[in-house]
Amino acid sequence: MQALLAIVLALSTPAAATPAQPQVALARQNPPAPADNRPEVKELCDKLGAHAGKRGKEDSEAISVMDKLVQEFPNCGPKDRALVVKQLDKCFGEKRQEDQDGVRENKLFLAAATALGEMAPESVPVYIKWIGDKAHRKDLALQRVMILKLGKTKAEAGRTTLLDLLVDPSAKIQAAAAEALGEYADIDQKLRKATFESLLKILMSAKGQVDSNVNDLIARERYDTIAAPLTTALSKLAKHEEHDPNEWQRWWNKNKKEDWDKS
Repeated sequence: MQALLAIVLALSTPAAATPAQPQVALARQNPPAPADNRPEVKELCDKLGAHAGKRGKEDSEAISVMDKLVQEFPNCGPKDRALVVKQLDKCFGEKRQEDQDGVRENKLFLAAATALGEMAPESVPVYIKWIGDKAHRKDLALQRVMILKLGKTKAEAGRTTLLDLLVDPSAKIQAAAAEALGEYADIDQKLRKATFESLLKILMSAKGQVDSNVNDLIARERYDTIAAPLTTALSKLAKHEEHDPNEWQRWWNKNKKEDWDKS
């Protein structure tokens, strides 16, 4: 009798544990929401603001805090994520001195632009706000970082901003925008074709300027700066390789109504 009871108890043990299994699976499918309004996140944001506000004297300390915020960001709830992005946004409002050659100390701004690249989609409006802003417009190194990081977010609002930059007076900004638009290779095909067409128009226009006056050194310099990133972006969007602008135009005329994703 005791042996039989032992067997029954042994057989019943897995059955008793069975109801817990769906709960475990459910917990894995629906992990708990990240904690929000954490005091440690607010403390880091306050430290960043304090260091950034010291007119450049504590920029290295500010950048160290940014690194910690980047590490914390994936574990943040929506309110903490907004707080972190807001604090990084404020960094771009700080002033930094220029040296006798007009070169500004920009490491705080570059660090903030880089950190925000890990914080999409919340960071998208910040990039759009500061790209081309008069406070940072002359800092082409910073503008390039922000433009490329915006492209990597693959946000539609970012794509619109980048398309506008294709006609920027600066060839370097045009080139950065073209490179960033290459990140949109997996968006809806209709939007992808529209982006491709915009890029192709810029390429053909620049090529036309060079061809119409071979002595126009400014046009040649612009073309040499933007041609490679434009061509690379076209290849990514179309999933097709061409190198000559005229060949790209012929390919577009032939394939603009085709299904580019058809194997």
